[in-house]
Amino acid sequence: MKQSERTSKLSCFHSGAFHVHKSDRDEWCVRQLSDDPSPSRIHIGLLDVVNSDARVRRPAVREGYLDRDGPDRREKRGQESFIELSWNDALDLAARQLGEIYAKHGPSAVFGGSYGWASAGRFHHAQSQIHRFLNCLGGYSGTVGTYSHAALEGLCPYVVGDFERDILKGATSWPVLSRHTELFVLFGGVAIKNTQIAAGGATRHIVGQNLNKARANGAVFVNISPQKSDCPDALGADWLAIRPGTDTAMMLALAFVLWTENLADINFLKRYCVGFEQFLPYLLGHTDRQPKNPGWAARITGIPANRIRTLARRMARRRCLINMAWSLQRADHGEQPAWMIVVLAAMLGQIGLPGGGFGFGYASDNGTGHPVRRFRYGALPQGENPVKTHIPVARIADALLNPGARYQFMGEMRNYPDIRAIYWAGGNPFHHHQDLNRLVQAFRQPETVIVNEPFWTSTARHADIVFPATTPLERHDIAMGSWDTRIVAMEQVIEPVGESRNDFDIFSAIAERLDVGQKFHQGQDAEAWIKSIWAETRANAHQSGLYLPTIDELRTKGIHDNAPEIEERVLLEAFRADPIAHPLSTPSGKIEIFSETIAAMVLKDCAGHPTWIKPSERLGAPNETEFPLHLISNQPPNRLHSQFDPGKVSLEGKVNGREALTMHPLDANQRGLSDGDIVLVFNKRGACYAGVVLSNAIRQGCVQLPTGAWYDPIPSGPEAGYCRHGNPNVLTKDFGTSALAQGPTPMTAMVEIVKAEGAPEPSPFSAPVKVKATEESQLPQ
Repeated sequence: MKQSERTSKLSCFHSGAFHVHKSDRDEWCVRQLSDDPSPSRIHIGLLDVVNSDARVRRPAVREGYLDRDGPDRREKRGQESFIELSWNDALDLAARQLGEIYAKHGPSAVFGGSYGWASAGRFHHAQSQIHRFLNCLGGYSGTVGTYSHAALEGLCPYVVGDFERDILKGATSWPVLSRHTELFVLFGGVAIKNTQIAAGGATRHIVGQNLNKARANGAVFVNISPQKSDCPDALGADWLAIRPGTDTAMMLALAFVLWTENLADINFLKRYCVGFEQFLPYLLGHTDRQPKNPGWAARITGIPANRIRTLARRMARRRCLINMAWSLQRADHGEQPAWMIVVLAAMLGQIGLPGGGFGFGYASDNGTGHPVRRFRYGALPQGENPVKTHIPVARIADALLNPGARYQFMGEMRNYPDIRAIYWAGGNPFHHHQDLNRLVQAFRQPETVIVNEPFWTSTARHADIVFPATTPLERHDIAMGSWDTRIVAMEQVIEPVGESRNDFDIFSAIAERLDVGQKFHQGQDAEAWIKSIWAETRANAHQSGLYLPTIDELRTKGIHDNAPEIEERVLLEAFRADPIAHPLSTPSGKIEIFSETIAAMVLKDCAGHPTWIKPSERLGAPNETEFPLHLISNQPPNRLHSQFDPGKVSLEGKVNGREALTMHPLDANQRGLSDGDIVLVFNKRGACYAGVVLSNAIRQGCVQLPTGAWYDPIPSGPEAGYCRHGNPNVLTKDFGTSALAQGPTPMTAMVEIVKAEGAPEPSPFSAPVKVKATEESQLPQ
């Protein structure tokens, strides 16, 4: 079928979660799939966002970047207007700059940035596209790990097995939990708002449905979180309003009760674990003269000692699932609560049993625990990267600000590369990263920053060359991934906005100018690549005993169920049945309560067993008087990270055009604040304006400002760098969880709040374009 024929279809499915169709008035409309048990609302106004003023419509170059004789072209990144160029001029400029840097400094000097999700389509996956392109040029410096769960990725291989392969994909499935779990102990809750997303797309949001089934079957829930809203009201959960960042102390106290009251499963600890005898002296206080008892934990966590004792006894007497939200390990020493979750579950002895054990990230997205039979999907080959100087994903600012500096990671001493150019496609580091004032300075270090981007995000505004990229609605693709049961034919709905092109065409054009065009595109257009990827997927499915339709049949159907929902996994079930025949992928093959490998690293901030380490900033610290409120910067309910922030649903949640900040009425009263007031939130790292929303469903002393509000800094003056729109990452810390995993730590941040008089109006969605494109070349002669 020709592209023009396919774009004229009156109805199609898209991006997995919603259905796009034409109304009787010949207008495109968007709606959720009819069989989704818990549909999201964020798609409302999607077509308006795609065609909004925030779109990058033509290639654009930062004004000062064109002045090659200027004194310093980098210091004004993020502040200058852009001049639109023709595609030929912009492509020539990008190719010339990349060619010079590769020739002078080698491939390690080019940083290939991307955080693109597969829900954008299997072929038009920005991360695959940019990595393939840069590998064709000789390689690039990249990243390892994720902002979502870097501490878990670093810790789990030493304690319980590879995080993604063994733990995340092997997680006990929701139908098993809903039938067998009697007690859900939820550190960080199970916030349904997070389940709007899954890597590769989500066609059915099943988490709420299964939680309700568990409740109907008699399950009891305990929500251990500073926010009551982290657990749905319908579950009737006991709410333990813990101080943020103190979960490890509470887990240690629970373990203390299990051991001292003879409730621990000693046989499980002996058969399936190593190192408990080395952990026990710390737990009992023999090594530091401080028993980790409930009284000790109560002073740290704010949870009464009797409630900790009662909970430990309930956990030992019922089939118990201990879940940790990913947010807990995005904090100072985030490896410690993750390790203690495993220790607690091991002491209960229920690991490998249906409905028992532990989980990481149930309801942190829609994929964890999804009952889907997996096989390998086809993908765009990225090629081999000869550069091995990959850095931890959350250390990008460190690398840019400290080229050549040494740092510790996973037991090794490494050096940051000397990055001279950044090419970013897919993702927005000014959403993911912390301490944005520091990131601004970091982005001003390289000689050149190039971005492929549909919207004028902060990443685009801090670039030198910006290429307008299409959104998924403006191209054909296939949505498929291992976290959902369906494959979706993503049909093009609208023509590309402005002069937008897809990433493949952009990279192909630059590759041709650098004499690697054939190597990159191999003489195939996007349609040929999509068919090739689908053919590979069908062949792999056939080997797994599954039938997939032809691509034409798929496009006719729109959606295909790639496998029946019959696989009911139990995490580490085979290991429990026979630990010799089915060892873990840890160094010992068993659960490591004490890790000889980690201990041998001799890290100051991560010992050989889990420990309580005081966060650098925390609620309840005796010296925390200047900034007495703990900031919770969690995921938003009304957009996908920062995506759709200009959309109708996200805008409805703003307070006078600014992000909503939730705080307890008593905290507001102490500061003379009322519901709807505009406030300044600040600490030593930065400040932002936000709108107050009062709620009793948050612990006193905590405030919640979700991530994803587009960064809108004041450009100059005494308030330079203050975000007018309410992005919390001007306030968060840019330090690693530990020298082990070097994960991000946004959940460790203290702030103060005052009422703002005459706050400047935000304007995050305007296009910073000064001069429109012309046919004549505007490049310096």
